[in-house]
Amino acid sequence: MSMTMTQKILAAHAGLEQVNPGQLIEAKLDLVLGNDVTTPPAIKVFEETGAADVFDKSKVALVPDHFTPNKDIKSAEHCAMMRTFAKRFDIDNYYEQGEAEMGIEHVVLPENGLVMPGYAIIGADSHTCTYGALGAFATGVGSTDLACAMAAGQTWFRVPEAINFKLSGQLKPGVTGKDLILHIIGMIGVDGALYQSMEFTGSGVANLPMSDRLTICNMAIEAGGKNGIFPVDQITLDYLKVFAPERYERGDYTVFSADEDASYIRTIEIDLASVPLTVAFPHLPENAKAIGTFGRVDIDQVVIGSCTNGRMEDMRLAADYLKGRKVSKGLRLIVIPGSQRVYRECLREGLIEIFVDAGAVVSAPTCGPCLGGHMGILAAGERCVATTNRNFVGRMGHPKSEVYLAGVPVACASAVKGYVAGPDELL
Repeated sequence: MSMTMTQKILAAHAGLEQVNPGQLIEAKLDLVLGNDVTTPPAIKVFEETGAADVFDKSKVALVPDHFTPNKDIKSAEHCAMMRTFAKRFDIDNYYEQGEAEMGIEHVVLPENGLVMPGYAIIGADSHTCTYGALGAFATGVGSTDLACAMAAGQTWFRVPEAINFKLSGQLKPGVTGKDLILHIIGMIGVDGALYQSMEFTGSGVANLPMSDRLTICNMAIEAGGKNGIFPVDQITLDYLKVFAPERYERGDYTVFSADEDASYIRTIEIDLASVPLTVAFPHLPENAKAIGTFGRVDIDQVVIGSCTNGRMEDMRLAADYLKGRKVSKGLRLIVIPGSQRVYRECLREGLIEIFVDAGAVVSAPTCGPCLGGHMGILAAGERCVATTNRNFVGRMGHPKSEVYLAGVPVACASAVKGYVAGPDELL
């Protein structure tokens, strides 16, 4: 029986020649991830297991990012617990605030060369599926599973069925990977890929840069997906040469490809040229509307950043749209680089000055407002356009606030105009 790309990776890590959808397997892991919200409860479970050590200190990554820099005593205690655990077991990949490699987990792990094609990765964060952009199987788990994986180096999975998203053509100027994934979620719904692998294929893949692929896979979970995954091509390899040169040179990866006759529960064909600038209205990512199809929506705040759109490409794109322009009077624009590396590059390229001149507040790398943590909480009745990944009720603050999800061009145009707007309105 033929297999999809995801199924092949799982079979290899389970030591099996073949796996089938629905099959329960135990698979060895190449990387396990925790953050300052999910690691503290995992540490408690880890202690209860009686484990004397983590399975491999080079394959555990701990990233304080959700409530950092610490916003209150509780968040400080969580980070202190994680810091102590990392020191106790000499964890190689612990990213302290302020270090050159630190930042938001799903930005820093690929940037620091920890994600390679063919890897099997779990993280106690739902957006761990980001790493499928590099041809890895990556999915989110709970803190208990994280604890056991840190001790054992393996975990169990139910092999997922797969949807084939067959892409062709090229996105129109100003349209980004964020618009594509919002468009897809709008098509299939927030449970349209429930416990299924979202596998992206077709000639259009070659026209999507790595930054777009990371954004698309990041939001696979917003369609209920078990994971999202892209094939490994020259764009993937070029990325690895820059961000994982040592592992790339060693050949520390495996390229898996779906069989030509792989079985998918359905195939959805998408001409990228037909994808519009898209905004997800409150309070679900599936409430996707194309720019130009709705009336004026006045806003109070714009957030550019997060694990979805906080990469260097996003910062450069934002600077292109904001240069020489001003944020609408009375509106708050918050720009959050996704990592310290991105922040430093923004400084070198003069982007921070562009943001500040436009009237933005620039934050240290943090998840911050995305999950209603800090650095941009909304009051009752306030509306925010955000390049983040969720717009559930109360996600960014008060239950009576509203979050509109969009890509960087729409976010920048909205910040300048004071309402939900497309970049064409800046001309």
